[in-house]
Amino acid sequence: MSVDIKIFGDANIVMERVRELRAASLVQGVDFDFAFHQSKWDSMIGEIPKSAIFTFYTDKYATFYALKWT
Repeated sequence: MSVDIKIFGDANIVMERVRELRAASLVQGVDFDFAFHQSKWDSMIGEIPKSAIFTFYTDKYATFYALKWT
């Protein structure tokens, strides 16, 4: 089972989070993955801001980082 956490911010913020996870000995592709999405314009709702989806494959990591980042 995996848990997704969405954070908003530019690529610098996202990469800080990735480095933080790696420094905590989490392994990308095993413990977590992430996908960055550029901002875009939607004619119905307006601007959709930059964001990243972090996918955690362990509940304890998902809970810890969800509490820390959101």
